[in-house]
Amino acid sequence: MDALLFHPKLVHIPIALGVLMPLIAGAVWVAWWRQWLPARSWVLVVGLQAMLLGSGIVALQTGESEEARVERVVPEGALDEHEEAAEAFVFASGGVLGLMLLALALGRRKAGLPSAAVATLGTLAVLALGYRTGQAGGDLVYRHNAASAYVGPAKAAAPSLGTVSGRQGGDKDVDDDD
Repeated sequence: MDALLFHPKLVHIPIALGVLMPLIAGAVWVAWWRQWLPARSWVLVVGLQAMLLGSGIVALQTGESEEARVERVVPEGALDEHEEAAEAFVFASGGVLGLMLLALALGRRKAGLPSAAVATLGTLAVLALGYRTGQAGGDLVYRHNAASAYVGPAKAAAPSLGTVSGRQGGDKDVDDDD
């Protein structure tokens, strides 16, 4: 596998799971509460949260391995902000996984369903932390030009504002749907 730019290829997995987990956990919790599904269905939620945590850890590690190269072109504070946000995201993901495992262990007992509800609410916190992490990562790429650490100077230059689709065009309307 191409190790170059592995971090930006990988980070979409925990971010996507972070977005989906409140929906999935909420749906399974409601189905468990309404007795449409058995308590053991919660194992699906636990498995997905474990994937979120695992992919988050790998994303954190790949980010740290690429840090030395990127810190040559971006401010250290911006890089630190992204790293701290990612660490909080991964830490919270682990905490929510622990709550989910507790709910799974308690199962049909009275405390199982409330534990699952708390874990489901925890997925919203993970979503917020994932948004913060993604925002800080996007700032690195789009505001601080972190991708320029991987390309030559000619490729890193942005096209001029007077170009349309890579050609000089000024204010010309180039689409043919008029």
